[in-house]
Amino acid sequence: MIRMLLRVLGHEYAQPVRRTVALMTTTAIVEGLSYTLLVPVLRALFGSTPVDARAWLVAFGTAVAVYAVLRYISDLSGFRVGTTLLRGMYHRLGDHLARLPLGWHSAGRVGEVSVLASRGVLEAMSVIAHLLAPFISAAVTPLTIVVVMLAFNWHMGLAALAAAPIVAAIQIWAGRSMAANDAESAERGHEATGRVIEYLQAQPVLRAGRRTVERFRLLDDSLRELQRASRRSTLSALPGVLGLTLTVQTMFTVLLILGTYLALGGKVGAAEILAILVLAARCADPLLSLADMSGNLRGARSELTRLDTVLSTEPLPEAREPIQPVHRDLEFESVAFRQDGRTVIDNLSLTVPAGQRLAVVGPSGAGKSTLLQLLARFYDVDEGVVRVGGVDVRAISTEVLMAQIAIVFQKVYLFDGTIEENIRLGRPDASEAEVRAAATAAQLDEVIERLPGGWATNVGEGGALLSGGERQRVSIARALLKNAPIVLLDEVTSALDPVNEAAIHEGVEHLMTGRTVVMVAHRMRTIRRADRVVFLDGGRIVEEGSHDELLRHGGRYADFWEVSMTPGNR
Repeated sequence: MIRMLLRVLGHEYAQPVRRTVALMTTTAIVEGLSYTLLVPVLRALFGSTPVDARAWLVAFGTAVAVYAVLRYISDLSGFRVGTTLLRGMYHRLGDHLARLPLGWHSAGRVGEVSVLASRGVLEAMSVIAHLLAPFISAAVTPLTIVVVMLAFNWHMGLAALAAAPIVAAIQIWAGRSMAANDAESAERGHEATGRVIEYLQAQPVLRAGRRTVERFRLLDDSLRELQRASRRSTLSALPGVLGLTLTVQTMFTVLLILGTYLALGGKVGAAEILAILVLAARCADPLLSLADMSGNLRGARSELTRLDTVLSTEPLPEAREPIQPVHRDLEFESVAFRQDGRTVIDNLSLTVPAGQRLAVVGPSGAGKSTLLQLLARFYDVDEGVVRVGGVDVRAISTEVLMAQIAIVFQKVYLFDGTIEENIRLGRPDASEAEVRAAATAAQLDEVIERLPGGWATNVGEGGALLSGGERQRVSIARALLKNAPIVLLDEVTSALDPVNEAAIHEGVEHLMTGRTVVMVAHRMRTIRRADRVVFLDGGRIVEEGSHDELLRHGGRYADFWEVSMTPGNR
């Protein structure tokens, strides 16, 4: 488990952990050696000159004091390293999640990642602060005592040593037998977390359906399965606990019988037998503590495994010698992209000259939004090449590529902060005048004026305190402030009321001026502003040309136009 811990933490934090492990191991050895001083103490007390025990008692007290100091230092080191690593692990996990392909962040991982980023990281990092010292002590201290017992009496030392492989075998067997149940419990826990999130998000639908007083069946089922899995996991731990307890008690009984036999045969003195039995009792305590720690250790190991799986997921590769694009034209050359076994983009070739506007239209699932995501390199193509400024996007560093592109999504996410803070995400070093100018161009002034806190108004998590149209204006202001030469628009006016749509169209017009634009749209008002239109279906370009040319052609686009011009779709 320590090797996995070091792998999860990475090279940056491996050295402090190794130092802490070495210090804890030294502490455990000193603890075992301090107990061995009880042998000469008891031998002197039960011998002919009990006064000789005084020197050994002083030595024993000194050893215990040294152990206490080392234990304090090692525990303090564990807490400090654990706290440092906890902060570092959050940064490492967050940075890695931000580099993973967008497709990895599926809806099914919401519960998994939320549990992993909260309880999972805490439980995994608690190994260093709370579990590592007791675990090392439980493993090293008994072995140290057994080595000393071998030195005093090899018969009883071998008898005690014989229990070591049995204890190890029981621990391994118990761990393996519980692994499946622990994995099932974790899976059920993640599923239940996802169902709780789903239940909270579904409140409007449940209330509209008058189901506010009824139980949510999917949530109830997942919680019931979690309860069953937890019960099975608990029951599966009992054989290991009982087996370990029985082995330790049997070992002590065997040593007692063997010691009695040796004492009656005159091969060893009663004082030595008593001292060795005391040492055996000190072996029993840490060994029995393994049973108490095993559940926590397995839980921490499970979380470490999940962390290791996430951190081992390969992000999109970065070019060793990145190229800086000079131009602003866009190109798809024989591009194919598959996702979940389905071909989303199929042998598509397309060019967008610098400064032109391209509208992408088509039915749902045609691959329109995927085109934008491939341009922004949220995914890598399976075949072909996507170029920005004549350069393969895979040869451009992520930082440079993102600096070239401003994206306005259909679903806008705002961070829990003020409107100004959310706009500044586009360019953090922008002046106050530039932020105000971007907000004015995005038609955001009127929104700010009617908000009680003005610019200082907190938008809430996800922008929940603003309407959809208001969030979209903030997103456009953010893109305007970024001032990137390429703009990607993903149905930014869908499902908006006429007032917000008109305001957002004005903001979008400011955003598109003088830039290379690719817009996914179904509103005709947006499409008319494009220099060229492509009609996409099944991941292929079915029709291509200007708006007027496609209408005269009378094909799929003309049918799409006719439907879109019906009341409510304009």
